[in-house]
Amino acid sequence: MTTDTTSPRTGAHAVIVNASDPARRADVFFRVRREPGQAMSSWVPVGAFVVVSLVVVGLMRFIPGGA
Repeated sequence: MTTDTTSPRTGAHAVIVNASDPARRADVFFRVRREPGQAMSSWVPVGAFVVVSLVVVGLMRFIPGGA
């Protein structure tokens, strides 16, 4: 029986040592690639918070027993 250290034993693909694509990291779900110098406006998360808050308050009006 010979052991070949270059091929994976589990059938998985070998990991490329020099792979540095940040969009493929396991902890990044919603990465958006933008041109250098272009940043998301800080008003986008503020607006999203306001919209989600209004939706939650609106849906709470359907809960029985409220004032």
